[in-house]
Amino acid sequence: MYSERPSPRKEYRQKESQRVNASATLAEQFRELTALTVDLTYFSRGSFTRNSEIKYTVNLAHAKSLFRFNCPNDQCVGGDFDLSAELAKAVGKHQTNLTGEVICQGWRSQTEIGQERCLNTLRFKLSAAYAQQEAPA
Repeated sequence: MYSERPSPRKEYRQKESQRVNASATLAEQFRELTALTVDLTYFSRGSFTRNSEIKYTVNLAHAKSLFRFNCPNDQCVGGDFDLSAELAKAVGKHQTNLTGEVICQGWRSQTEIGQERCLNTLRFKLSAAYAQQEAPA
């Protein structure tokens, strides 16, 4: 029976997947959040041309509060993009729009671990809506 050789990339992705699955849903974590839309644009290292763009409305009941996205470099090891802290900060302040940029700090490939960072870029826009709070009487 053939078994795939372990690789640092595969091991990292499995650990991250377990962390995400163990986290609370966005609905559980942020009860006042009623809607969230995400616009993600990926750029290759040193490029001004976008590689891909994703726009979607988040299903709060199923999406996890460990709010991370994979690096589009299919050779990247130990990188990816975690927007959990940015989202938590925005929700805490009831911000309706948040834009930003994060750079992948993983390694470009398994053969370049310790030598060459991935440095792909993710530009994001989060648009949130919140439950109306009752005014004090």
